[in-house]
Amino acid sequence: MSTTPFRAMKTLLLAAVLMLSFTKPARAIPIQEPAPNEESHKDLDIAREYLQNFYNLTSTTIRNKHLIHSKIKEMQAFLGLKVTGKLDSDTMEVMKKPRCGMADVENFRAAGQMSRWNKYSLTYRIVNYTPDLDRGSVDQAIRNAFRVWSNVTPLRFTKVFSGTADIMIMFQARYHGDSNLFDGPGRILAHAFFPGPGIGGDAHFDEDETWSANSQGINLFLVAAHEIGHSLGLTHSSDPNALMYPTYSYKDPNRFQLSQNDVRRIQAVYGRRK
Repeated sequence: MSTTPFRAMKTLLLAAVLMLSFTKPARAIPIQEPAPNEESHKDLDIAREYLQNFYNLTSTTIRNKHLIHSKIKEMQAFLGLKVTGKLDSDTMEVMKKPRCGMADVENFRAAGQMSRWNKYSLTYRIVNYTPDLDRGSVDQAIRNAFRVWSNVTPLRFTKVFSGTADIMIMFQARYHGDSNLFDGPGRILAHAFFPGPGIGGDAHFDEDETWSANSQGINLFLVAAHEIGHSLGLTHSSDPNALMYPTYSYKDPNRFQLSQNDVRRIQAVYGRRK
């Protein structure tokens, strides 16, 4: 019987031994471990800030995981999302959308603020103008925003050019004298205050946004009409088709119609137009 196969096997075994002797163990090669999921940490920070701003999550309970999950569920239910209590992709997408700075849950009104004006004839004043648009375009956007509400109620709005009006409108950036500072481009677009003396009824628009009269940037008419709803006493609506839904979405101003949800709610406060 030939010894050739045995010699071949011996040669292969020797080659394998030599290869192992010159090869470093795999564990000796440094392996770069993937960094912690920075995106998930960022999303969690966004969620905490969102729930603090709009769903009354307090700074003292921000580390309470059970309460955070409960607040996420509350937010998902209000905004018409699938209620999971988790920061899924749909939830994070909504949290990152531009929106109004007013809370979605029952708002704690400041001292002196009311649920409605006790009169039907109101004045407004545009204190300053955004450089993003010419003055005529700003005037028209604001005038049309007030008309949205006067078309379905007995309310009448008159523009004044000096002094203190019932509703003072201004463009400001970052900290601007009230407790609701703006956050730069995106996210919070504007906020308003419920009816009342002093700051009550006033509407503030974030100057860091790019305001427009069309679909470019943020449409001033759409945001102004929403904020004036707050100035008249309305809270946010959970109806995605309503003007008073918290998040911003563009609609053609020339074809804009107030939803039945908005009409029903404002007429419950001020009655129908005579």
